[in-house]
Amino acid sequence: MALLAGADGMTAVRLGVSMTALQVSIGSLNDIVDAPRDAGQKPGKPIPGGLVSPVQAWVVAIGGAVLGLALALPSGMATVILAILILAIGYAYDLAFKGTAWSWLPFAVGIPLLPVFGWLGATGGLPSSFAILLPVAVIAGAALAVANARADVERDAAAGVDSVATRLGTERAWAVNAGLLGVVILLAAVTLITEGATPLAMLGAAGAAVVIGVGVILGQNADSAGRERAWELEAVGVGLLAAAWLAGTTLGQ
Repeated sequence: MALLAGADGMTAVRLGVSMTALQVSIGSLNDIVDAPRDAGQKPGKPIPGGLVSPVQAWVVAIGGAVLGLALALPSGMATVILAILILAIGYAYDLAFKGTAWSWLPFAVGIPLLPVFGWLGATGGLPSSFAILLPVAVIAGAALAVANARADVERDAAAGVDSVATRLGTERAWAVNAGLLGVVILLAAVTLITEGATPLAMLGAAGAAVVIGVGVILGQNADSAGRERAWELEAVGVGLLAAAWLAGTTLGQ
């Protein structure tokens, strides 16, 4: 996003590492919270697998937050405040929303802030095209949250944990995920066409749509591990689609 906004290479790397550190902090706290439930269930994860102690995980969580905020600082206080907001949303998911029927909400609110962080950090402002991007990103975030919850639906049901996927059931959760992502792809395609996007941007969007579609198809009848890989593939596709969309609407003007 920073490169699309016109940032130099060092600024883009700084912002990229900053966001990575913020997400590492959120992910580490998530593993700390999940460690008791993951014990004996997810030996591939660092804490239950004995690769990382809870103390080390806390060091990573705190260190990631500090590093992420420090690297956001050169872009100004608006970017730092946005970074704090991203951390707050991620921590809220880890501590309060995860394992509830509202687990999708932090995804829906938080994912749209990722491209905002890159662009705001690079330029200090946002283009008018974000007025369309952000509502579409909310839909994408909700879709990814449903897919994420669906990956753990059996474990959540066995543990008596409520989630949007346990409420809907695996089949309806898949249908909701596929339908929401279909809306995202359709809106992106319509916008790119009406904006007269370049063939390269259209090709990039088509490739991203294929990645999303593969994730949706692979996740339909997969086991828990397969569904986890599938939603991660969807997330990659959504990120690629956002980049192609910005390149075709903002840079194409």
